[in-house]
This record gives sequence, C-alpha cells and structure tokens, in this order.
Amino acid sequence: MLADGAMGTLLYLRGAAHDACLDQLNLTRPELVQGVHRDYLAAGADLIETNTFGANRLKLERHGLGEMVVEINRQAVKLAREARDITGREAWIAGSVGPLGKASGSPTGLTRERMAAVFREQVEGLLEGGVDVLVFETFWDLEQMAEAVRVAREVCTLPVVTLMTFTEDGTTLRDQTPEDVAGHLSDAGVDVLGANCSVGPNAILEVVERMAAVTHLPLSAQPNAGLPRVVDGRVMYIASPDYFARYALRFAEAGARLIGGCCGTTPAHIAAMRTALDERHPQLRRAHPRVSVVERAAETEPSEAPGPGSFVDRLGRQFVVSVELDPPRGLNPSKLLSAAELMRAEGVDAVNIADSPMARVRMSALALAYLIQSRVGIETILHFTCRDRNLMGLQSDLIGAHAAGVRNILALTGDPPQVGDYAQVTAVFDVDSVGLIRIIRSMNAGVDVNGTSIGARARFRIGCAVNPASEDLDAELARFRRKVEAGAEFAMTQPLYQIEDWLRFRERLTDLRVPVLMGVLPLHSSRHAEFLHHEVPGISVPDAVRARMAAAGAEGQAEGTRLAIGLVEQAHGHVDGVYLMPSFGRYEQIVDVVRAARQGAV
Repeated sequence: MLADGAMGTLLYLRGAAHDACLDQLNLTRPELVQGVHRDYLAAGADLIETNTFGANRLKLERHGLGEMVVEINRQAVKLAREARDITGREAWIAGSVGPLGKASGSPTGLTRERMAAVFREQVEGLLEGGVDVLVFETFWDLEQMAEAVRVAREVCTLPVVTLMTFTEDGTTLRDQTPEDVAGHLSDAGVDVLGANCSVGPNAILEVVERMAAVTHLPLSAQPNAGLPRVVDGRVMYIASPDYFARYALRFAEAGARLIGGCCGTTPAHIAAMRTALDERHPQLRRAHPRVSVVERAAETEPSEAPGPGSFVDRLGRQFVVSVELDPPRGLNPSKLLSAAELMRAEGVDAVNIADSPMARVRMSALALAYLIQSRVGIETILHFTCRDRNLMGLQSDLIGAHAAGVRNILALTGDPPQVGDYAQVTAVFDVDSVGLIRIIRSMNAGVDVNGTSIGARARFRIGCAVNPASEDLDAELARFRRKVEAGAEFAMTQPLYQIEDWLRFRERLTDLRVPVLMGVLPLHSSRHAEFLHHEVPGISVPDAVRARMAAAGAEGQAEGTRLAIGLVEQAHGHVDGVYLMPSFGRYEQIVDVVRAARQGAV
C-alpha cells in the first residue's frame, strides 16, 4: 500500500505562516488542507493522514487552543473524508498522532496518567470523526509509544500503525535499536510497525531490514526526502521523486507493506512511487485498500433505499411534508398501512414512525417502518429511542434497520417508563440522544462504538428533536448545538402553535444551519388543548389559541384544523417543511392540512 507524503511541507509551500499552528488550519483554512489531501489521492495514495500531527492538548495549549482538541481532530477527519469522496479514490483515512513533546521519566516529563489522558482525548476526537486507522508517527521515545498504543487498544479495535524515528546511526534518541523497537511493539497489539522522518530512504531501508529480521508484522517505511539543507535561508530537501521511486521497490523487497514519505516529500514523489510499484507489482492495482476495515458496500447490501432524491436530500431545496404514524397497540397493522397509502396518495414526502410514544406498549416501530416501505413504497423516518435498549441492542437494531432499507433515523432519548403503561419497569438509557447520534455517525464511518468494523459504511441520515417553545431557551439551544455537533443533519420540532415561537428561536441559532421541520399537531377540542398545555411535557399552547378553541365549542375540531392550516401557511419561507402529527389515529382528518402544506410547497 502507498501512503501519502508530507503535510507540513506542502502547507508551508502553499502559504501557511511558519509560526502558524498547522492543526488549526483545519478550521481556519480547510480548503488548503483538503487541497493537499486531494493532490495526494490524485497522485495514487492508498492512505492519507489527517492534519493532526500536533493536535493534542499539550501542543494546542501553546496556541491557546487547548479546549479545541476534539473539534480540530474531528474536522481534520471530515476534510480527509470529503477529499476522498470528491476524488472518488478508495483510500484509508489515517488519524495522525504525534509525540507529546516531553520525555517521560525525566524531572520535567509527564506521568503515565497524564500521557494517557492526552493521547486518549486526541484519539477519541479522531474516532468521532470516523478514521479507518490510527498512525502514531515520529515517536523517539518507546515508552511514550507504548502508552499511546495501550490507550488506543483501550478505546478501539482499529488497525494501529507505529512509526518510530531514528538517527543516522540507526538508533532512536533514547539509544533504542530497530531490534529493540520491533521486539517491544510486536507484542503490544500493533498491526504495522516501522520508521519515518529524520532521515532519508537509505537509512530507513536499513532500519526496515533490521526490523524484518526480528518480527513477523507488516512493516512501514516513510522517509524524509533526504536530510534537509539550508539554501539561501530556506530549508530544502534534495531527494528527487525518481530516487524515491527506486527506493519504493527496495522497501517492498525488504518487507515493507505500507510505503510513503515524510518531510520534504510531495505529490510528485508519491506519483513516482505509484508508477514504480504498479509497474513492478501490477496486481496491486486490483487490490482494494480498505477491504479489511470497511468493505465496499456494493452488492452486499439488501436494500439501497433511500437513494438519490430521498426525503433528506430534498430538505433545504423544497418544502417537504412528513406525517407521523403511531404503531398499533395490537397485532394488526392494516390501519397504519392504509394510512400510509393515503399519505402517499396525498403527496406526503415521508411518514414518521413513532417508537412507543409516552412509554406505552406498541408494535415495533422498526417492524412497521419496514412493512410500510416494502408494501406501500413511501419513505419512513424511524423514531429511535434510548429507553428500551442497552448499547448492544441499540447497535443491533440500527444494523437491522439499515439492512431493511430504513435509513432516516430521528434520534431521541425517549419518554421515561414512569409516564407510561409499565411505570415499574427499568429504563436503560446507556446513552441519551446525543450519544445515539454519535453512535449512528460512527456507523456511517463503518465502525461500531468500539471501533470494530461493521463491514461497510452505513448510509443513515440523522435527525434530532428540538423544542423552540422551551421555557429554558438557553438550555435548549445548548443541547441542540450538541446534537448538531454530534452529527445531526436535520431537526424536527415539538408541536408549535404560533410561528413566533420558531422565529424567536431561529434568531438565536446563529451558526447552526441544519434543515428544520416544524411540528404541527392539530387540536380537536378545548379539552385537548388544555391537556396538551398542562399535562404533556414540552408542549405549550398559547393563551390565545386555547381561548379560540374554548370559543369554538362543538366546532373544536374544525377550528383546530383551521388553526393548523394557518400555521402551515405561515411556515412557508421560515422553515424547510412541516411535520404533521394526527392525534387519536384520525389520519383522514389531517388531509386538509396536508393539502395546504403541499399547495404552499408548489
């Protein structure tokens, strides 16, 4: 496999200031970082490393960025993944982790506990982003490397590559030999070991040959472009692409299976190595570089729904309408299937399948979603709560949903059992909705919550709930922000009864730009309005609306429909769609609201 070359070298060549924090560029100049990734992919790299070599707390604190470790690492992975998607080249995304810059075991060094905490924070940020492999590189201290590997093995099962750096005399700065390093790391849970940086191809080749004599593990060679020279005040590397091409073959013959470059190397070096390796080993062209971690999704998936033009893809481009269907309390789904047929005929974009709302026993939401999609042919949005499943169950059901073609997930914490039919039962809540969103995003990266491959990248679309009428808007905004940062792609609000609630909330969203569907629950009577306002958490029915319902008397249902239609008409231009919630299973009586919503959409 062919890795990429230098990141810092190209960032400097392309305009980054020499005193800049290169890791911060993931946030401040993402196009610059992504351009480097794209050039290496175009040159033929099978593996690209994230721009996170120094993105640990100790190094970021020097730039006042100590609290941005996770954000910077997560964004770095996002840039690399997007570059891969743009180029269309199959490649691994490797999370780059560098040394901490301090020697352990010295008076000014770090305790083992501190090292572990710093490594863990960065690794978890990379995992949240969805890396395929971890690369611990340019380490000169074997003790730090061992601690980094130990932490990685605690938090995930992704492949781990370890690259120590050696001097011209073939030892680390701690006087450890290639044999010492290989012997120590071979039993530490490492998948690939080798050497990078500091020296050029010739010295790295000797290190690889010595490691090959004492270990059975695959090896990696990623040298600098020779020793740096200062020419007219500039640091220059003189080893040419042709020289690297010759050494790529020698590395392969010595047992290296992951070959790339470090400081001073460029896409030209990688392209030359690609040509040399392909000419000598043409079978490598047919090798799938990521099959052992995340297999190609292709024909292995039983369903491709929803495909291009799906509900979530239309969000933000046109006004969409979804309608909630509550699963039946008994065994017969025929009423719900008929309701789904009706909604499809009326042009509804998707139907929401509630997950035992109010903690009352109903048919499995996942089973009903599958029945509706397969028999009716309308897209579903599966409500998925954390109340009833432990961490294993959550992931198992998500995998099952994906296999069944159910891809739109509304991640919810869930109503507590105390409000439902079985107040005595135990709720699980291993995670809340934010944690569930992170789990789904991990699956979209091809791994479960432990970093174990699930065989392909899932294609879930992740939604979340938000309550613009909350009594504590500061807390609601903070929680909504966490959901979006965790990976939510769209939001659906609690039922609203005046557009002002949404407009007031929207003014405070600032940088949170995700499509939003406004929840609309038509009222049926004055009693219904009072019940929702006083007894259902999260719903607020304004005084003026309750007064209108009270004045309507026996015509309460018609008045509730008129109020809902008026609210839907006001919503156009302010939200991306509406989410209609028929109460008491009266689906026919919401058709007028659906038609008003569809008419405005046209």
